[in-house]
This record gives sequence, C-alpha cells and structure tokens, in this order.
Amino acid sequence: MRIRMKTFRLMMLAMLAMVSFGVLAQQQEKEKKGKKEAHKYECPMKCEAPADKPGKCGKCGMELKKMKDDKAVYECPMKCEPASDKPGKCGKCGMDLKKKA
Repeated sequence: MRIRMKTFRLMMLAMLAMVSFGVLAQQQEKEKKGKKEAHKYECPMKCEAPADKPGKCGKCGMELKKMKDDKAVYECPMKCEPASDKPGKCGKCGMDLKKKA
C-alpha cells in the first residue's frame, strides 16, 4: 500500500510540473507575439506624428503606413511641425529637433 501511495504522489507531482511548464511556455509565447506586433504607423505625407495603430491620417485622410524599425524620428519639442526622419531645426520656431524615444 505504501508503494502505491508513493507512486501516486510522484505521478501527481510530475503532472503538476508538466502543466506548470506548459503554462509558462504559453505565457512566453504570448509575450513574444506582443513584442513583435508593436509597430508605429505614419502618414506618407508626414502630416502628423506617428501612431500606434493603423488607420487614416487625421489631416489628409491617407492610409497610415508601417514604419521601418530602424528609422529614427525627430520632432520639435514645441510640436510646431510634423515629425521628421532627419535631425535639424524646426522650420517655425528654430529649435533643435529632438530624437523621439
């Protein structure tokens, strides 16, 4: 009887471990998918600052395009003009454009 009880406990412990590892693997997979899908979208005419989701530009109505990940975005600290892909000075207030994090 004692051998059966020990075997039963070991089997239950092994099943609990397998279920735990399965749940952990699913959570990690969801986190990876969430990170891969985090893209920025911008208007082809650069009318507005980049958005977090696809849609249409609020000013010109064009479809927002997915931004490349390696592309830096620079904007005026005073938000005078739309964001730019190059550093420089704001055309309206003359302040240096800052790299957006």
